[in-house]
Amino acid sequence: MTAQHEPERLPPGREITIRAAGAVLWRPGPGGTPEVAVVHRPRYDDWSLPKGKLDPGETSAHAAVREVREETGFGCVLSGFLRRVRYEVPKGAGRTGKRVDYFSARVADGAFAPNDEVDELVWTGLAKARELLSYWQDARVLDEFAALPADPVTLLLVRHAKAGRRAEFDGDDDTRRPLSGTGRRQRDALSSWLPLFGPERVYAAPRLRCEETVRPLAEDLGIEVAAEPLLSEEGYRADPASGVDRLLRIAAGKGTAVVCSQGGVIPDLVTRLAEAAAAHPDGLAAARQLVGREVSSAKGSVWALRFDRGGDTGNGSGPRLRLISAAYLADPSGK
Repeated sequence: MTAQHEPERLPPGREITIRAAGAVLWRPGPGGTPEVAVVHRPRYDDWSLPKGKLDPGETSAHAAVREVREETGFGCVLSGFLRRVRYEVPKGAGRTGKRVDYFSARVADGAFAPNDEVDELVWTGLAKARELLSYWQDARVLDEFAALPADPVTLLLVRHAKAGRRAEFDGDDDTRRPLSGTGRRQRDALSSWLPLFGPERVYAAPRLRCEETVRPLAEDLGIEVAAEPLLSEEGYRADPASGVDRLLRIAAGKGTAVVCSQGGVIPDLVTRLAEAAAAHPDGLAAARQLVGREVSSAKGSVWALRFDRGGDTGNGSGPRLRLISAAYLADPSGK
């Protein structure tokens, strides 16, 4: 059994100078229980989850996928954010702060071959993986993963990118105002970031700015953007409960979905999902933490929502999902 060393805590106010990202890389094991990849790094003679430093201008999600590929030889599909870890590490004659963002990632194509960073990879169950890991921070990330239901449902809720000013647009502002130059840059960043989660379906409120935000993604997937009137501001305002139900039905479909909506919808929608989850007897802390807090929704931002399939509602209305985690990314473009 490998000794798990407690990481040195990052003192309050200590600046983060090293940003990194990693993942719990998993695959279905015997009986459907997950197996996870644990790697041995000869430079440190330790067992770790795949992770590494961000390249300049890189997002944590991009870095996690890249590092998984570089260290393990496997491609992966992200399913959600797990947790952020902060600690101190040696640097030169002193010490510095390090921050690592961890994601859950299902294995895709590829095969492992020993390389300069990793000389051994082990696929194993969660209990054995926890024994192998050399550091407590990795073990806690694995605990976060273990608390999730098997293969949860993921939905990416996007607020449309920035559009031109209303005062400078002569057409129908509600439906035809297009993206601005900044909005197009945000759209391009989203078109690079969203595919990391393996989306298969794309939806948008019937607004040109919403459709334009996700149209490149849909084109790359070879599908159409489906219009969702209940998730426009006026449609949602008229009947919020139907809007929430529609989002859950979208999420319950096959494969990960992307939904682009508006600032008058997203905060209330996420709040209602969190409140419903918090009222559940075994509601997870990640959902409960959103209750009573202001829900952000900047233009070009994304909420990565994950749900547990709670089975049928019992009244013939179909499946009812329960929110188990919600991670917010302000703007993948960094603008």
